[in-house]
Amino acid sequence: MSNRFSQKVSIFHGQTLPEEGILAGYALLLQELEENTNITLPLPRQLSIITDKHQRYNTENWQVFTKRHKPNDNLISHIVFALKHEGIDLLILKSIFQYIGEKQITEFILSEPTGQYARKIWFLYEWLLGVKLDIPDLKKGTYAELINPSQQYPGPTENSTRHRIKNNLPGTPEFCPLIRKSEKLEEYIASNIRESIDNGLDNRDKDLIKRTAAFLLLKDSKASFAIEGEYPPNMRARNWGKAIGQAGKKPLTLSEIERLQHVVIGSKKLKNMGIRQGEGFIGEHDRETFSPIPDHISAKAKDLNSLMNGLLNTNNLLQNSTYDPILTATTIAFGFVFIHPLSDGNGRIHRYLIHHILTWMGYTKRDMIFPVSSAILNRISDYQDVLEDFSSQRIDLIEWEPTSDHNIKILNDTADLYRYFDLTPQAEFLYECVEETINKIIPDEINYLEKYDNLTNRINSFYNLPNSKVDLLIKLLNQSNGRLSKKKKENHFDELTDEDIAIIEEYYQEIFIS
Repeated sequence: MSNRFSQKVSIFHGQTLPEEGILAGYALLLQELEENTNITLPLPRQLSIITDKHQRYNTENWQVFTKRHKPNDNLISHIVFALKHEGIDLLILKSIFQYIGEKQITEFILSEPTGQYARKIWFLYEWLLGVKLDIPDLKKGTYAELINPSQQYPGPTENSTRHRIKNNLPGTPEFCPLIRKSEKLEEYIASNIRESIDNGLDNRDKDLIKRTAAFLLLKDSKASFAIEGEYPPNMRARNWGKAIGQAGKKPLTLSEIERLQHVVIGSKKLKNMGIRQGEGFIGEHDRETFSPIPDHISAKAKDLNSLMNGLLNTNNLLQNSTYDPILTATTIAFGFVFIHPLSDGNGRIHRYLIHHILTWMGYTKRDMIFPVSSAILNRISDYQDVLEDFSSQRIDLIEWEPTSDHNIKILNDTADLYRYFDLTPQAEFLYECVEETINKIIPDEINYLEKYDNLTNRINSFYNLPNSKVDLLIKLLNQSNGRLSKKKKENHFDELTDEDIAIIEEYYQEIFIS
């Protein structure tokens, strides 16, 4: 019986271990599920092994422990090890709880009811499975934090008197992604880059700030469409820009999401607007058979009510707390796009949600648009990577078959794949985009408009040109590094002499280049 707990391995799920060792914690629990239930789950980003050496160290994908850390030869000891050393993985815990069963879990809790990890397992079992074990409420004892804040970012705390547990999970049983503490995230949070927005706008002309916001609004709207490979007419882009400009004013509800879908899709409405009634996927079709070739499979239609209810409740929980606004935006916006609840418009609404949450939580000001889609477009390859990070771990775990209308039919239960997952790389990516937005995109736009105004005033002081012509002239100079070709001069500015053009080019060099 104990052989499975002491078997040495050198490879796990195609990964070569740092050295030969015994699987511990979540790695052992995953192996148990795979061998006895055929359940395969996404791997945590870091797993654990026990080795014969007396050296404790970490690699990118592994924590290496010594013999003295080895759990006892039973599954519950490995759950305790995981909670202690690896943090909380709700998806694995729910599956292993269902596998072990209520009787064995109850016996363990009753054997040490006041133990910290027994109480954590007790709370998590009831929270995840929606049951109440036949165990009396604790009447006394200190409270233990569920999430260890040195491992993962905790949400707002609610005491569970029954278990003497501080429930600081950043979500609800229907939707609760987690984010691990990383060096990159800790540096971003400590740097408080949000203050740079105010510093950059201090002592700036209010009219200039208003015009900058208008330019950024349209720029961000166009960028959001461009990310989807669409280049809509200016009016449609402006309409979506207006919606972005209203972000943070209305509470997020299903009806608000459906309203946004109508705005983003425009006049060519889908046959079925609103929450999907059928299955969906992102990908291609085989050229000959038209069989689906999915890159991402959306959550099952029958699970959408529960998942969206969970997402909206988690949004309310986090955005009305002191949880970091960027982490909140990551949780809700990326959770939304992974669930993919609509037939079309998911990507643009996903990016709208970033605007909405940052404004609602006071991270950004209403009078300055936060063009995060522009930053995402600048990092489109990284963006695709963080989207695929989620999808690639799940695509092989979803059983499906093609339908007669070239869609897919999902054959297994997949709801929890969209409830419980790790969002660390997505959070790091969004923080990178926020940093670029604050430190580069917004200042660059303000500086450009200041230079534009300066050059416009110089031109108007010497030449009597309509505003539209001045605007065109500056745009053409921008396109050719401050020089106007003979052809463009003849086509658009025949009223100006060569000497006039030379003077204006000097102005441009002085203002924009030097």
